[in-house]
Amino acid sequence: MKIFESTSGGAAPATAPPAGSFGADFLAALSTRPKSIAPKYFYDAEGSRLFDQICDLPEYYPTRTETALLHERAAEIAQHIGPNADLIEFGAGAMTKVRILLAALGAAASLPSRYVPIDISGDYLNEAAVGLRQQFPALRVEPLAADYGQGLELPASPLGTRQRVGFFPGSTIGNYTPEEAVEFFRMAAGVLRGGALLIGADLIKDPAVLHAAYSDAQGVTAAFNLNLLARANRELGANFDLAQFAHSAFYNAPLQRIEMHLMSCVRQQVTVCGQAFSFEEGETLHTENSCKFTVESLRGLAQKAGFTPGPVWIDAGHQFSVHWLIASK
Repeated sequence: MKIFESTSGGAAPATAPPAGSFGADFLAALSTRPKSIAPKYFYDAEGSRLFDQICDLPEYYPTRTETALLHERAAEIAQHIGPNADLIEFGAGAMTKVRILLAALGAAASLPSRYVPIDISGDYLNEAAVGLRQQFPALRVEPLAADYGQGLELPASPLGTRQRVGFFPGSTIGNYTPEEAVEFFRMAAGVLRGGALLIGADLIKDPAVLHAAYSDAQGVTAAFNLNLLARANRELGANFDLAQFAHSAFYNAPLQRIEMHLMSCVRQQVTVCGQAFSFEEGETLHTENSCKFTVESLRGLAQKAGFTPGPVWIDAGHQFSVHWLIASK
């Protein structure tokens, strides 16, 4: 069988990418069997823009369901956060949902002493921070471009801070394996030091609803998935022909997770950072997991890292949950 050789892409970088970078992790992903890479690399500026479009799709229920739930329970959640909190958001993105909490806290004269949005996409983060400062001019906003999955050290909380509260919406916790989720909770417990974590978690539901949410009719999720290869072309001198790869998303019921893959449509060879890699026809690059939870399974993972479960808020359709977890001192 003829091997398809892609010719698109720029010149390869002259030096090996540094450890822990997109380039190094992408090369490692292509060198393993099965091929797999962390979903954090979706989120360059273009990937972040596409994800914002996904959140507005009619099939993509998680964003609108969690947003409605936060609006409905904002005053109650604000009471738990309290005044003068040091509010830390993991994976802040467009900072859309935190505005609901900030509005409720402002209405109760309880704005945080500081808000620290953390995201891997620095340019996108700083742009979003500008808009947030305009909406809440009295709020101290300190964006931090960082990969919180690599560990996190924050400056001391401002004087007068009552407690440090983490915010992790969007069921991003579902991108981790159970073992990785426990590691995230351990990191968060260390950062929050006796405060609390407010976290969104998508619930187990009809697989047909899940399939539609991750394979939308407009193809935005497919474009988001394929942008990972486009990013490699832009940044790593790769020569992926995106037309030779297909978006694949399905619910793995035994593992209770959606899996997203990029499937090679032909047998082909690609070049990344000057190194050649082969794909067999039908072989995939596993790009994301999105685990689904019960209330008990999410709480169980958090408890392994030392959190104590607090209140949980669930929408009327039992699609999504928001948990208040108390961090051990």
